[in-house]
Amino acid sequence: MRSLGTRRVARILGAVTVAAVALTGCSAGQVAETSLKQPGVFGVNQDNSNASVLIRGLAVTYNGPDGFKAGANAPLELNLYNQTPQPVTVTVSSAPQMTPDPSAGVVYARSVGLIGGAPGAGGSAQPVVNPTPVAASPAPGTSAPAVPAPAGAAAQPARLTIPPLSFLSFQPGGTSQLQAIGLAAPLKPGNSVNLVFEFSNGAQPLAVPAPMSVPFSPASRAPANPAEDVEGPAEHE
Repeated sequence: MRSLGTRRVARILGAVTVAAVALTGCSAGQVAETSLKQPGVFGVNQDNSNASVLIRGLAVTYNGPDGFKAGANAPLELNLYNQTPQPVTVTVSSAPQMTPDPSAGVVYARSVGLIGGAPGAGGSAQPVVNPTPVAASPAPGTSAPAVPAPAGAAAQPARLTIPPLSFLSFQPGGTSQLQAIGLAAPLKPGNSVNLVFEFSNGAQPLAVPAPMSVPFSPASRAPANPAEDVEGPAEHE
């Protein structure tokens, strides 16, 4: 038979064990919930083969539920981060997918052009020391309408030089625009345009489908049926 002191020690150890198990379960639940959370910024995020350049928030600017017709130009949203102490030139073009899948809705464009000059040209690039890729500004997926190329504006080849430890950003309504020029097929919400990124520092070329972004506010609903509003829905016998 155990003494009173022995039983008291056993009860204390048991209580400590139960508390430890409860805390462990709580912590595991928090980690599981956090792991399910997704970034709030729409667009494709991908790194090149040597992680020297980060592609963030890549998307086609939303222009409405009908999308873009074949032959049209589609503005692109893109943030490029140079993670190296040397300038890197990124050339963006478009091409058909290597293994086309008609059900995937991925189209291509005749070319990718730069209108208005690269952002940051003339020494106004914003250097970023140890940049945080998810902090791109402003957020893609806004409901701002897609802005076509200005009349008579000539598109230059999309050859973008990113200063050391800096970034370039193309967003809706900006003075510098990146556009997929001459879509080979209609581009609608849910579809993507295939883009090819080439890097001057020896990283492997990278093909990335850019999906059409989504508006923050839903489309307006169809007007209600006046007859139903007055008389109510028909009853089924």
